[in-house]
Amino acid sequence: MLRPALRPAAGRKLPRELAARRVGRLAAALPGGLDSPQFAHLLQRIDAAPLLGGHAVEVYLHGETAYAAMREAIRAARDEVLLEAYIVRDDATGEAILADLAAAAARGVTVRLLADALGSHTSRAAFWRQAASRGIDVRFFHPLFSPPWHHLFRDHRKLLVIDRRVGFTGGMNIGEEYGRPEGEPLGSWRDTDVRVTGPAAWEMAVIFAEGWEHAGGAPFEIPPLAAAEAERPGARVLALDCRPGRGNAEAASVMAAIAGGARQRLWITSAYFAPGHRAVRLLGEASARGVDVRLLLQGTTDSPVVRHAGHGYFDALLRSGVRIFEYLGPVLHAKCLVADDSVSMIGSSNLDFRSFLFNAEANLVIFDAGTARILQEAFLQDLALSNEIRPETWRQRPLSHRVKDRLARLLSPFL
Repeated sequence: MLRPALRPAAGRKLPRELAARRVGRLAAALPGGLDSPQFAHLLQRIDAAPLLGGHAVEVYLHGETAYAAMREAIRAARDEVLLEAYIVRDDATGEAILADLAAAAARGVTVRLLADALGSHTSRAAFWRQAASRGIDVRFFHPLFSPPWHHLFRDHRKLLVIDRRVGFTGGMNIGEEYGRPEGEPLGSWRDTDVRVTGPAAWEMAVIFAEGWEHAGGAPFEIPPLAAAEAERPGARVLALDCRPGRGNAEAASVMAAIAGGARQRLWITSAYFAPGHRAVRLLGEASARGVDVRLLLQGTTDSPVVRHAGHGYFDALLRSGVRIFEYLGPVLHAKCLVADDSVSMIGSSNLDFRSFLFNAEANLVIFDAGTARILQEAFLQDLALSNEIRPETWRQRPLSHRVKDRLARLLSPFL
């Protein structure tokens, strides 16, 4: 049996050889790279967590299809619905999801809704009162009148867990910006979500419980999982989560190990990019080994300061051979990567200081060739709507742009 315990445990000290600054070289030395059984074992050592098998995986590249699948799953729930999001809006999308949650509660399903208080602050009090009056147990992560030091730490996870058998995660919050009608001037934001059916949903319920109890929700029982459930055929999944004081170092090391173990390609999509010098070095080392390293970042942005902070690292990345693309469609909000033909990661973490220091985040590392193929195809489709940053033209950008890049990069740890 697998105990319903957080992995890694709070206070765990990551072994020195598995730290992000070292583990990439360890992964690069493995025979067979990401396809090696030793690589899967390495990730389990880093995160002190099991690699769970027996999954069916479905990837969603558009808000309309993701929301349709989420709502269908809520309508099919028999025992429990757990929904956690940084942003829950009281717009048409939020109202539709709320109606499905209320209908589930009315037929006897336990429904828990956890929203970050800052991310969801624009939603009216009447929306939350309606949710509570219709049988939905609502909690807020770090309410706006919390102690001042709480406001730096936010719940950025996006989780939907149905009966601990079906789980959704990715970059999508609950809001109509992900599903605007075709033809609207701004269009729908570009994001990626994933549905997993299998034991990782049980693990996601354990992750949800951490934020729920921190927000004042009553503890609830999660029975152990039979180990045999995690040994069935199907995609293998590592649930990778963190919050301040737990899992931050492990999350960084898992990404460093993937970069180190890649042999052919490392394609990363990140909505908000302010990575720090260590990440730049790791990407450069992968490129120097002959790996096709590409970054897909926001062009149209809802955060110009963060975009300039990312620009402050472009010179070093371009010199190391990393190819950089900026998406010219509506706002890019996805957070995912695909490495070689077998390993993918989809979740809520951006490549910035906030995701690895101040936020609660959740991601799934997926060992599955079919999922990798879908993300590769989506990445190439996104590149067709993107502009590649060329070293020769980048060096000719205006002085005012350079100054903004330098200043914003200095602010990277606080953005």
